[in-house]
Amino acid sequence: MKHFLLLLFVVLTYQAKADNYRDMEPLLLDTPEMKAELVDLPNQRDIRLDMMAPSTSQGMDFDFFKSKTNPGLKPYKFMDDMTFVGIPLFVAGWALKGDKAMFRVNAKTEQGGKKNTQLLTDFKTRIDDYLQFFGPAMTVGLKLGGYEGRSDWPRLLASAGMSYALMAVLVNGIKNTAKEMRPDGSSANSWPSGHTATAFVGATMLHKEYGLTRSPWFSVAGYGVATATGVMRVLNNRHWVSDVMSGAGLGILSGELGYALCDLMFKGKGLLRNDLVFESEKPSFFSVSMGLGLGSKDLTFEEAGETRSIKFRAATVVDAEGAYFFNKYIGVGGRLRVRAQSAKDFGDFANFVAIEDMDAWEGLQPFYESAYPGDYILPATTDEAKWQNEITYLDKLGYVTESESAWNQNAPVTESYGIVKSDHITEFTGSVGVYFNLPLSKHFSLGTKALIGRSVTQELDIDGHAEGNKKDISYTMTLDNTPGHKQTNGDPTMSVNDLKYPNNTGEKWTDEWEYLTIGAKSSTSYGTGLSLTYRYKSNFSWRFYCDYDHTRKEFTAKYDPFHMMRTGLTSGASYLMDTVCDYGDGLGLQAREYRTKKSMNYWTLGLAFLVNF
Repeated sequence: MKHFLLLLFVVLTYQAKADNYRDMEPLLLDTPEMKAELVDLPNQRDIRLDMMAPSTSQGMDFDFFKSKTNPGLKPYKFMDDMTFVGIPLFVAGWALKGDKAMFRVNAKTEQGGKKNTQLLTDFKTRIDDYLQFFGPAMTVGLKLGGYEGRSDWPRLLASAGMSYALMAVLVNGIKNTAKEMRPDGSSANSWPSGHTATAFVGATMLHKEYGLTRSPWFSVAGYGVATATGVMRVLNNRHWVSDVMSGAGLGILSGELGYALCDLMFKGKGLLRNDLVFESEKPSFFSVSMGLGLGSKDLTFEEAGETRSIKFRAATVVDAEGAYFFNKYIGVGGRLRVRAQSAKDFGDFANFVAIEDMDAWEGLQPFYESAYPGDYILPATTDEAKWQNEITYLDKLGYVTESESAWNQNAPVTESYGIVKSDHITEFTGSVGVYFNLPLSKHFSLGTKALIGRSVTQELDIDGHAEGNKKDISYTMTLDNTPGHKQTNGDPTMSVNDLKYPNNTGEKWTDEWEYLTIGAKSSTSYGTGLSLTYRYKSNFSWRFYCDYDHTRKEFTAKYDPFHMMRTGLTSGASYLMDTVCDYGDGLGLQAREYRTKKSMNYWTLGLAFLVNF
């Protein structure tokens, strides 16, 4: 009863409060007097043109021959969007044509697949054959999906056709005139790179149709994929760095000229959207770039009295970089850099045998003969008697024959070659630091930076392959431990008696192993650079730069040239060879390991595409 009375009291109290509002007058608002008058609108340049453009059409667009022009759009003038950045890029590639790597012809495919005189990289990917069409595929796909870009179908197709036609004429005309041999020796049409030119024409088309009018990230995607295409052409051993740089320059130039000519023909017809307008004094940016790496182009290993070296050619450098600026002058940012430096000369590492004393290595010689009958490794000497002795020696072993079947049945090594899994040392560097900008005018500015980061190295890798007939060697060994016959280091003297040269065991052998690997430990990297930026649109820029990077690395080379000897001999024969053969470091037939520390000073010249935000 108490709870019921309390509930009733509460209900009645709220009802009384509600009755207090019944007789209140309604709230009245004063409406201001409205009258029409003319006013000045803000400057049209301060308004984003994309907000003024018509809304995106809905549904699929298959009206390939129907002309359409949206009202209120600013027509493009002839040469309105020309930047001419392709010209210095092409000239840079032309100037660097003299920096070539060695020709690594795959001799396995020659003369019945027997002759092997040089190494050939087996790295191969077909991705670049498809990535070159990324730009036009994206542009056409977006257009078919009803996502309006810069042009209607007739104007788009005309611009694309004009761009690709100009590129084809320029590239093929230069190819047939220059007759530059490809790195793999397959044909004399290397410079400039057609794949790279095709990729950059498509990237320029995607940039103009959707990057300028819709989102700058379409441009980043287009030029980023085009850059990756050029890098893969180098890694595939199909092009030199100079070919790729000149191809990229011709691609950009052809795309810009193709659109400029169509702007002259179509004028304001067939336009659907104008460029985006972005107003900011802060030069914050994101960029993708490709450059040429110079400096520190050789490695020398010295250990146990041995000196071995390997030489490199100019590196390909790809960057992704960005910075946020607090004002017009200073900001913070970071850079991811990939630097791939291919071998130009493997030096002594490229030889399966590096015999300095032929007399000491006489017993090993048959195992390092080439796979072709009569093609032997003989000492470079003018002594005719010694030369004839070597021929007589080989003849006694039964390896001098014109019969391929007889050779395969008797030769200790019937096939041997190197497989270059990776003919380049690649460095991945991540850096952060301070960026500086000095405006020179509305469109030009100078920049510099101070960076610190960490560098990680991916190693160069060569595998060996050999096969043949397993051999045995009969011998007796005598050790003399008397004081007068000990060696200077205290070890007993050794002599081998009744040595019989290798004879067949009736077994075949095949060996695949890591012949050579060269890598380095991670290290701290310091970088700076100087750049000139041309801001040709409100939110797009091109940048020419020269960067300097310094790091000190500890390199390691693991070299195993005699691995197949341990496989092609019986255990007793292998022990003999490993014991009596002193290669200068006491390792016999075992793998060698060399170490060296070197300060690496890198210079990089390149071109970057920037999106300002």
